[in-house]
Amino acid sequence: MGRRDYEDDPEAPAANSLVPAASAVVVDGAGRVLLQRRADNGMWALPGGAMNIGESLPDCAVRETREETGYEVEVTGIVGTYSNPGHVFAYDDGEVRQEFSVCFLARPVSGRPAVSDESTDVRRFEPSEVDGLPMVASIRKRVDDWRNGRMTAFR
Repeated sequence: MGRRDYEDDPEAPAANSLVPAASAVVVDGAGRVLLQRRADNGMWALPGGAMNIGESLPDCAVRETREETGYEVEVTGIVGTYSNPGHVFAYDDGEVRQEFSVCFLARPVSGRPAVSDESTDVRRFEPSEVDGLPMVASIRKRVDDWRNGRMTAFR
């Protein structure tokens, strides 16, 4: 399913759903960040997605990271909360979701890179390499908040 992101765009469609979600900035011992290339838009992104009934937001971040990248992680902190009502995701099926996400800091504990139906590539990058990657603005904000030490950002 395709997805288009709109952020503070007057041409954006109106939101018709709100789904709690989690993502993770996974940093290894060498300081590299784990990213996946999304299958739906071809952009590099943090692993993450919608929370399921019966799980916590940290558990959601762990599950989504495992599913999308092949890595088992441990949550170690919070990068920030992101709930800009002007940021919506429009899906091909007509859903227009308002952003509501908590981004966690995590470290890998096991696993190896593995793509899924949601990702086409999984790699670790030096923080300075991220600037040259195609990435939607909302994900870049999360990575920048981590890189700039703005942990527990509220946006």
